[in-house]
Amino acid sequence: MERKKNKKGLVIVNTGKGKGKTTAALGIVMRAWGRNMHVGMLQFIKNKGAKFGEIRAAEKMGVNIIPLGDGWTSNSSDMEETIALAKEGWEKAKECICTNQYEILVLDEFTYPLAYGWLDMDEVLAWLIENKPPMMHLVITGRDAPEALLAYADLVTEMKMIKHPYREQGIKAQPGIEF
Repeated sequence: MERKKNKKGLVIVNTGKGKGKTTAALGIVMRAWGRNMHVGMLQFIKNKGAKFGEIRAAEKMGVNIIPLGDGWTSNSSDMEETIALAKEGWEKAKECICTNQYEILVLDEFTYPLAYGWLDMDEVLAWLIENKPPMMHLVITGRDAPEALLAYADLVTEMKMIKHPYREQGIKAQPGIEF
């Protein structure tokens, strides 16, 4: 196979039921930041005002990580508000993409608004195809990534859970590991 030297902004999807989707995306953020690239992350589920470890570290690095949601959706007391926040988040994502302010933009937990039907998958893909800058890398994380998104992506990784301390031992989420 002949090696091609073409460059393009990749669409990367980290999905699956295993742990590590956001963590892998944060690895890309850190690696790119170390190369003086402009990087940002929009978190679609994390509560606005959250101060998880990655947000604290990013602030020190001068990297924008912006939580846009109202917490985990299964705990939502107002699904209409949760859906509205996802739609607002998509508008923010479109703004970040159109202004081309980032070389790498992570849409963390973006698969959920797509999989749950809060955003129309066909409309999102059509918009991305039309508007994503050719050299911008876009990283999308979350479980249950729709097939159309997987087909559109250049790189897809599925995280598979084999063993988890919560499931096997009842150990709750740990600071520095899960948040």
